Amino acid sequence: MQLLLSPKAGTKLYKIAIQLPLVAQKYPYLCLMQLQVQNSRAADIDTIFEFYDMAIAHQKKVFNKHWQGFSRALVETEVAENRQYKILIDGAVACVFAVTFNDELIWGARDHDSIYIHRIVTHPQFRGYSFVKEIIKWARDFAANNDIRFIRMDTWADNEKLLAYYTSCGFDYVGVVTMEKTDGLPKHYEGISLSLFEIAL
Repeated sequence: MQLLLSPKAGTKLYKIAIQLPLVAQKYPYLCLMQLQVQNSRAADIDTIFEFYDMAIAHQKKVFNKHWQGFSRALVETEVAENRQYKILIDGAVACVFAVTFNDELIWGARDHDSIYIHRIVTHPQFRGYSFVKEIIKWARDFAANNDIRFIRMDTWADNEKLLAYYTSCGFDYVGVVTMEKTDGLPKHYEGISLSLFEIAL
């Protein structure tokens, strides 16, 4: 992987080889594409909610739980604080995700020196591109420049498919937490148990 732009430039542009999932059987070769990780802007908020709607529809098809929607004010705050990101493939929005640096209600006393990754949503046309692994690469660079010691994620404790996928991406499974206080968190956190994952840097 070749880093094309300086991390200080605010945009990280990578050239990566990605096998196109939709044509891989017919054309079994790798296509060189440009992947960018950029901060989302106010103009992207409608797109972010379109991605959330697609994610909820998909969750309803494949799992017994789903997100309950998100407030626009939450996303507006994340955008204003540069905590909403998008992944572009050749200029098209392929994935969105959010980060935070404090997650005490979920992580308790372990909430320190971390970047927490939330709400990764991949557009259906780009499923299979391993964006979680690309987000981890981005997070490692971000952490190195910001004295961060852990990359962390959570998901529903009974989602065995995601549990297996996150560990295959390099996360360590570090236990289960049952949510008690959820003030300020999205509604789907109410009354659930979460599996916790981290990468120690």
